Amino acid sequence: MNQSYAPKTENLLSTIGDGVLTISFNRPEAMNALRPEMLSGLAELVGQASEDQSVSVIVLQGTGRAFSAGVDLKVLQDIEPAYGRIGDLFDGPAKQAYAAIRSCNVPVIAKVHGACFTGALELALHCDFIYTTDTTKFGDTHVRFGLRPTWGMSQTLSQAIGIRKAKELSYTARVVKGQEAEQLGIANKCVAGYEELDALVAQRAAEIAGNSRAAVAAMKDLYRIAQQSHPIEDALEKELAIEYTDILDTAARLAEFR
Repeated sequence: MNQSYAPKTENLLSTIGDGVLTISFNRPEAMNALRPEMLSGLAELVGQASEDQSVSVIVLQGTGRAFSAGVDLKVLQDIEPAYGRIGDLFDGPAKQAYAAIRSCNVPVIAKVHGACFTGALELALHCDFIYTTDTTKFGDTHVRFGLRPTWGMSQTLSQAIGIRKAKELSYTARVVKGQEAEQLGIANKCVAGYEELDALVAQRAAEIAGNSRAAVAAMKDLYRIAQQSHPIEDALEKELAIEYTDILDTAARLAEFR
């Protein structure tokens, strides 16, 4: 492992190879329930990779039986919730994490298996895509615990599946499995089991890594504009006007096809 990607907490693991940085939540005994240091550590690793020209893709996954069961409720027992907010102990690091994912120059793939609830689902929805398995369970359980979202659920879930379907999932706290998650638009693709998931993510990561890193970064930036709800005429003008001066491999890549 590249020592520059050694996490500062034992609750995260990282490996790097072939242009892919894999970051793993590492609390398998607790279904990778999220703690603040995991979120701040994730933000740091993603920020590093964003500026590392040797990294083309980030894969976010969980060790053991699950991607993540969400926020560690044991930590919340020491917090005095105010009006449904879990507080800065979590919200600050979570904002660092999702902001790093969203602003990262390389795509971030959420490789989701087992369980993906609430805070974990919020993080996954900030990623560029989600791949999952048939048996994986997804859910937004904020209202079950008298909480309101502060990590983006109301925005990202509605963008992914539409406002009416998002309302239904959030109001009911209903759990859906992988196939329905794909049908709704939460997941890009659902496969039968973990071996198939591993193969699919490896394939997609390799496909991305084989392309121009700078051009992929430009595409990611342009899709951010698409999410800002500009009138289409303004968005088209922005796409045309922005210069990405770090795309320097066009001629060499075109020459390969002559």
